[in-house]
This record gives sequence, C-alpha cells and structure tokens, in this order.
Amino acid sequence: MERKIFAIILAGGSGSRMGSELPKQFIEIEGKPILRHTIEAFQSLPLKVEIIVVLPSNQKSFWKNYCKETGFLTKYILPSGGITRFHSVQNALKYVPDGALVMIHDGVRPFVTQDFLMSLIEKGKDYEAVVPVRPSIESLRRVEGDDSFAIDRSSYVSVQTPQVFHSEVINKAYSQSYNPSFTDDASVVEAAGYKITLCEGLRQNIKITTPEDLEVISGNIFKLN
Repeated sequence: MERKIFAIILAGGSGSRMGSELPKQFIEIEGKPILRHTIEAFQSLPLKVEIIVVLPSNQKSFWKNYCKETGFLTKYILPSGGITRFHSVQNALKYVPDGALVMIHDGVRPFVTQDFLMSLIEKGKDYEAVVPVRPSIESLRRVEGDDSFAIDRSSYVSVQTPQVFHSEVINKAYSQSYNPSFTDDASVVEAAGYKITLCEGLRQNIKITTPEDLEVISGNIFKLN
C-alpha cells in the first residue's frame, strides 16, 4: 500500500528562552523567518507532501499577514496549537487519516535536508515508528542532590525530529490521556505499547532555541536549502 505523506510542523514557541518578544519561529535568518525555511524544506521534496503547520491561535494573524505581504501563499492546513505539545499534535492529527505516513517536526529545526527527509520516509515505509538520533559527544553526569556521578555516554543518544509514524499507530497513541512524562512523540507511541526504531540523525539538524544557537548559524556552519 502506498501511503500518503503528511508533515506536521509544530511552531508553538514563545521566544522566552531566546530573550525576544518575537516568537522564535518568526525570527529571520538569511532574510526569512525560521518557520518559512522549515516549511520550504518539506516543500522541496520530490513527492507530494500534505503539510500541517500548528501555530498558537494568537500568532495566526501575524503569520498570515507575513505570508500575504511576502507572497508566500503556499497551501497547507493551519490548526491552532493546544496547551501543551501533546495537545497541539492531537489537533493536527484530526486531519490525518489512517493508512498514511506522518512526519512530526519541530518548526525551529530548519536545517533538515532533502536527502535526510527522503531517507526517513523510506525507513518509515518499513517500520511503524522511526526516530532519528545522534550519539552523545560530551561527557555526562547524573546529579543527585549535592552529588554527581559519571555515566556511560555510549548508552545515551540525543533525539531529533522529524519522527515518522504510520498514521494508525500515531493516531492510536494520541488517543491516550495526557501524561507529563510525554516529552516527544516517540514517548507517546512507546507508552501505547509500540516499538521505536532508531536511525541515524543529521548533525546539522539543530533546534534553534537560544541566542547562542543563532550565533552558530551566523557563523555559516550550516547551510539552508
């Protein structure tokens, strides 16, 4: 069965950690908002992808005005975000039928490449829940009160997005009640009893969260599509 592909892009940031009044997904790099770069990464794929962009309801008018003023009049579904990331994904999944392939991505990870996305799609055809990860490159310590202990970093990986799921799996997983332990989509799927398949992540696929991240970008370490 050939699965229709959906990309859910979550853009619910407030900009608090960025120290900016402007939500971080709207901060411009190379003359375009971060969110636009992210959307364009999925639009660049050589196959049809149904895009769903989730924004807080109070940010929709700002984004719509930007798109109108700049001619970025691309077609996608624009549901409102919820009170948590979990609820935002629930709102987006209302538009996704069973029998599809769903990619769920952070709106402030604009450096995903076409090759990386295509590799995840191919992997997602064979496995019901695919999560890209990167090895930990720094030493890690576990903190317990005033004490800390070195731990084996080879047992830990950093998790990225997009995470890719068969829609019948992710829809079933998100029928659960919310739990504060849900930190990403993989944790929701895992709690529903499904197996997570890990694959190699992309080094440049960073999440832009702090002013320091913007400094890294300005150093031209990574390139946009």
